[in-house]
Amino acid sequence: MNFKNLTITTALLIASLFAGNALAEEAGATAKQVVEKFQSDLIAVMKEGKQLGYKGRYEKLFAPVSDSHDLTKIARIVVGKESEKLTEEQQEKLIDAFTRFSVASYAHNFKDYSGESFVFDAEEETPRGGVVVHTHLVIPDDKSVKFDYMLKEKGNSWRIINIIANGVSDLALKRSEYTTILQRDGFDALIMKINEKIDNYSKL
Repeated sequence: MNFKNLTITTALLIASLFAGNALAEEAGATAKQVVEKFQSDLIAVMKEGKQLGYKGRYEKLFAPVSDSHDLTKIARIVVGKESEKLTEEQQEKLIDAFTRFSVASYAHNFKDYSGESFVFDAEEETPRGGVVVHTHLVIPDDKSVKFDYMLKEKGNSWRIINIIANGVSDLALKRSEYTTILQRDGFDALIMKINEKIDNYSKL
C-alpha cells in the first residue's frame, strides 16, 4: 500500500448506524479492544485487498467501520450548529451519506498489503470522560504513521469519534469543509459533494 499518495483527509478516514460486530456490542469491551479489533479487521481486508477489489473491500469493511465508529455523532459534530437547522429527514440523509463515505474511504485507501502492522503505544483518559488510544502504523521501508483514536462511551461499549493522524484531526478538517459548504451552498450541495467523492473512490 502506498501511503505517500494519500491525502491526509482521506488517509484518516475513517460510522455507528448499524449493528453487527459482536465485540463492539459486548458489555465491558474497552476502548483499546474496540480499536484493536477494528485495526485487525482492517489489516485482514488489506491482505485480501487486490482479490476483493473495491466493492469487496467495501462490503467487508462496512460492519467493522459501523461497529467501531459513532458516525451518527461524528456527522452532527462536523456540521456544528448547522445541524440544528436540518430537518429530521435531512439529518438521516446526512448520516447515511457520511456512513457510506467513511466506508468508501477505507475501502479505497487501504487497498492492499505489504507487511503493515498496527502497534499499541498507550491509553489515557480525557477530562470529559473519554479515552484516547495511541497507536502507530508500521509501514515497511517508510515512516510510521501515528494514529490517535478518541473514543466516547455509547451504550455498553466505546466508539471512535475522532482520529488524529500525525497530529492532524480528521474531525477538525471535516468540520471546516462541511460547514463551509452548508453555509455557502446549502444542504443538497453538501450531499452531492459527498456522493461525488464516493463515486470517485469506486472508479479509482
